Amino acid sequence: MSLCKKQLTFQVCFLRISCIHSSIKVREVRWELFIQNLQTFLERNFEGIKLESALFYSWKNGIRFEISHPSVFHDDPDFMIQAFDRAITLFDAVFTEEDDMLLVTDVHTTSCHDFLKKSPLNVYLKYVKQKKLLYKLHYDNMLNPYSEEDEKLVTHRFVLSCKTTDIRHRQLLQAICYEDFAHPTSILKNHQESGYDIYFINLSRNIMYHLYDDRVCDILAATKETIRFLYEKYNDWILEYDRNKIDLTFQ
Repeated sequence: MSLCKKQLTFQVCFLRISCIHSSIKVREVRWELFIQNLQTFLERNFEGIKLESALFYSWKNGIRFEISHPSVFHDDPDFMIQAFDRAITLFDAVFTEEDDMLLVTDVHTTSCHDFLKKSPLNVYLKYVKQKKLLYKLHYDNMLNPYSEEDEKLVTHRFVLSCKTTDIRHRQLLQAICYEDFAHPTSILKNHQESGYDIYFINLSRNIMYHLYDDRVCDILAATKETIRFLYEKYNDWILEYDRNKIDLTFQ
């Protein structure tokens, strides 16, 4: 591991844990092995698809749900009520309290933006209940193959192995819904030039949940029967643009 990567692993991956509690000592981890395990899970259950935005279009067994009401304006006080309700309801439908999960956060930025070295990512500090779990937080970075020579695009990936009950998922889902708004809970509120994706991976049920923002939520499963109940129970929430494709999968 290069010196640069070691520095980023300590400064970013562990989110300055030593500043949170003086008794916690940062220890180096074999992040390569953990990232390999994530990839093994994707290869075994999802034919090796890549975690990326618009995840629905990368897999055969998935449902794309409309989260917010398209006819309600953003400045309407009731705009977020439906978004919060649907995002949380769908999450609770596919995760039980004792499910093993991976909380994956991808931060997309350019190589010249090093804000993660200077300030911690609030996803794990704020929404993980017990700080000792941050010992399990792993980090990797990936160069975007579509980068321009004069501006390299980089994805910083953080992966935490935990239980559903270990995270404040309702508050985190609400923060994701505020991605396009100037709100105190926004994930990258001081770095709008960068973007992010957060994936909730249910290892116990082989399901992936990706709330894109306040508009769309993708739920994928290794087998379509695992999420057929979502198709039947929340059919009127399905995004109309993709309904034909989804109907063909489940009918």
